[in-house]
Amino acid sequence: MTSDETLMLLYKEGDAQAFEQLYIRHKGALYRYLYRQTSDRTVADDLFQEIWLNLIKARQRYEHKAKFSTYLFRIAHNRLIDYYRSKKNAIPVSYDEDHDPDLQQAPNVNQPEKQAEIAYGIENLISLLKGLPEAQREVFLLKEESGMTLEEIAEVTGCNKETVKSRLRYAVKKLRAGIK
Repeated sequence: MTSDETLMLLYKEGDAQAFEQLYIRHKGALYRYLYRQTSDRTVADDLFQEIWLNLIKARQRYEHKAKFSTYLFRIAHNRLIDYYRSKKNAIPVSYDEDHDPDLQQAPNVNQPEKQAEIAYGIENLISLLKGLPEAQREVFLLKEESGMTLEEIAEVTGCNKETVKSRLRYAVKKLRAGIK
């Protein structure tokens, strides 16, 4: 399998199929990140399109300095910051309950008790995520949605690794305490 970084370099040289592969690989995680940060499907859709357009426009300047996912989520992070700055009194991220199967895929279970237990667990997690401070929530989502390392998250958010590590630790601690 061709690496994301190689695909982006191929796309930089004009290979449209390389872009298509990158899009297919990263569209789900990027969209979930945006939706969970904005809690508004229309805003998430718009930001999603803008981020991919920004990537297309910037392809000639792309240099392989970090993982492609770090590059992509850095674009997303910056676009989210711009979005929130443009809103008066906007506070990022609320996690409204949403049972869209594209966003939440619970295991296929035929037992009603198990289905109710899973639904309660999802609702509880969404509620707990809502209660996290924005910085902790963002770090947690970047780690869980994109599988980024602490170093990559630090690069995306513009924080140092220790700050990211601390935010992630506090987020996980709060989530665990709420799940018990």
